[in-house]
Amino acid sequence: MSMQLTGRQIDGVWHTSIVVYGKEIFYGQGISIVQPGQSHHGAPLQIVDMGETALDEETFTEYLTEMREHYTADKYHLLDFNCNSFTNDCIGFLTGGSIPSFIKDLPADFLSTPFGAALRPTIDAMFRGQAGPARPQAAPAPSSSTMPDPALTASLLQAVAARAASGSSSSGYLPTPAPTSPSTPSQAGTASLTAPIHVSTNPASFNALLRSHRAVIAFFTSATCGPCRMIEPVFEELANAKSKSNGVAFTKIDLSVGMGGSVASEWGVRVTPTFIFFLDGKKSHELKGVNGPELRTQVDLLIFQAFPPHPHTSLSLPTIQALSLNPILFTQVPALESVSTKLQGFIDAAPTWSSPLPKAEVKQVLTQLVLPYLKAKHVSKPPLPNVKAPLDRWAQVTLCLSSSLAVNDLFPLVDMWRLALLDPGASTWCASNRSQSNPTSIFLTKANDLLENSTPAVNPRNFLLTVLRMFCNAFSSEVLARELLSSNKTNIATLLVNTLLHSDATVRTAAASLAFNCAGYLQKLRVKKVRGEEVGGDQVEDGDWEVELTSAIIEAIDREEGSEEVVHRLSASIAFLLRLSPFYETQMAPLLEVLQARTVLKNKLEKGGCGPGGVTKQDIRKLVLEVAEKLCP
Repeated sequence: MSMQLTGRQIDGVWHTSIVVYGKEIFYGQGISIVQPGQSHHGAPLQIVDMGETALDEETFTEYLTEMREHYTADKYHLLDFNCNSFTNDCIGFLTGGSIPSFIKDLPADFLSTPFGAALRPTIDAMFRGQAGPARPQAAPAPSSSTMPDPALTASLLQAVAARAASGSSSSGYLPTPAPTSPSTPSQAGTASLTAPIHVSTNPASFNALLRSHRAVIAFFTSATCGPCRMIEPVFEELANAKSKSNGVAFTKIDLSVGMGGSVASEWGVRVTPTFIFFLDGKKSHELKGVNGPELRTQVDLLIFQAFPPHPHTSLSLPTIQALSLNPILFTQVPALESVSTKLQGFIDAAPTWSSPLPKAEVKQVLTQLVLPYLKAKHVSKPPLPNVKAPLDRWAQVTLCLSSSLAVNDLFPLVDMWRLALLDPGASTWCASNRSQSNPTSIFLTKANDLLENSTPAVNPRNFLLTVLRMFCNAFSSEVLARELLSSNKTNIATLLVNTLLHSDATVRTAAASLAFNCAGYLQKLRVKKVRGEEVGGDQVEDGDWEVELTSAIIEAIDREEGSEEVVHRLSASIAFLLRLSPFYETQMAPLLEVLQARTVLKNKLEKGGCGPGGVTKQDIRKLVLEVAEKLCP
């Protein structure tokens, strides 16, 4: 289900073990050792030769004895500290290498999707703060617009987590110690792993951490170091508070565990506690001893250097900040029977029919599959949740109709898809569908071709209006919104540039709504970044695209003389495009000066600027003035 849930193919949630000296060793409920291929996980699906080791078995056994104090059942975390973390550490110790990247990087790949980023708090809630070697807690149902089915998601996650953390009863060499009470020193010593702290036990794992994070704070410690225990709570507190920022990692290296001493030697660490601060993989500062205030200062300084705050964060923008980031949606349900009848009439009247599907079969799909699905979702009270969406078949029919009907006759079909995209399952399916039958690609291409080659005999008003409203509804799903603004942003911009200046006021309003949704999605990502939340490594930002869209919106505002609502939505769009933009100083500010954006906006407030008396509604006037005076140079 990975494609439907995340928009990308994930072939497995991999468990790994290492086979060395004739034994299979893995981490779950502590460190377990069994005969190769005889663990409770069964026969391996794949065996990867990781090479040879020059170390003897006795040395490796000593290493495992040290590692068992760290790889205990209560520290297991599905993403941060799992079987693959252990296998990677062992490979690093034995060979200096690391496990394959498609396994090692799986958590990062998963979290880079909106679905994965939204699930992160749920996963943390299952694993963080457990006392003793307990099973993962039941997964609370996620509440997010990216979840096609929160209950299903929670049950799948619980199944994966239970399987991942399950242990073997045959750990003949290193049995898991009996749980101790929370008050005992051994339990207190493991509490640090309830904070988001990485444990590095060899140079390979440490260097991998440096490569994958912009800012790294490394705490070099040892089990016999009293001052280390004094400063450790401060380090853990900072890790809890600061590691939420994407690209920031806190790691602990115990010089007495594994190859921790080799990591220390590589960076010239001779005493503990020592803190080394890394920016883009390079050492930027070193701090020795117990100094909590200085540690806090240096952590803040490193994060500031890695992620300097945007200048707009210091501006007072109460009207802009009060704007809702929720997308504008067109949820009205027409008489579905009438829409279906109209579309069937267009099919019957088609002068030519180039589709390989007969007309009768196309109409059968529409009446027997599509119509019941739409009625179940939008007419039934309450909606029927178990009606299967006929998306693959419907998409084939859509491709057929797009090549057989005149573009003016396609708007009933587009209107049906407009309703369908309000269903999370349908929007997620569209986001993952890379075929030529994807309705978003079909209608976007049709609309842009129509705008470019329109003739007086063609009146595209109905088609363009329904297409714009359909794409507005696509933003009900963050998964589909991300896909559209990642792979179709050029075509989206072309559609907006042409429809924002349309002669029909209703079309202009729909276009302004789509511009608002695009800009609002960008703003939502930027606000999350400022707050230090993970946004899934989103690659939607594009300076040239945002310049083109901003230019079109400023021109549309300048020409809009009749609709205050259009001015309102476009002014909000400009506010979102400019506020916190990473391209503000280099591209946006110079553009605004050339376009005289401040003057254009203020003119809307004057007589004749929009209606006889200019914009009259006070909330719109406040917004226009704030954008003009605070964000336009």
